[in-house]
Amino acid sequence: MFNTVNAVIRNGKIVLEEKIKIPEGTRLLITILSDDETETFWQEASKSSLDKTWNNTEDNIYAELLKD
Repeated sequence: MFNTVNAVIRNGKIVLEEKIKIPEGTRLLITILSDDETETFWQEASKSSLDKTWNNTEDNIYAELLKD
């Protein structure tokens, strides 16, 4: 199972921005985001969900109903 948490580097150490219990010896994957990449990352990560919600032909019926 994957769990994503926000963290920052402080004094050369990774500091989680929320309190969670992580058992000793837990393996981690760390993705480093620069400030410029952060915005792009979240835009790309949410794009598929937004496309499913807003770019679908099923909602065209609502546009037709609102024409009157």
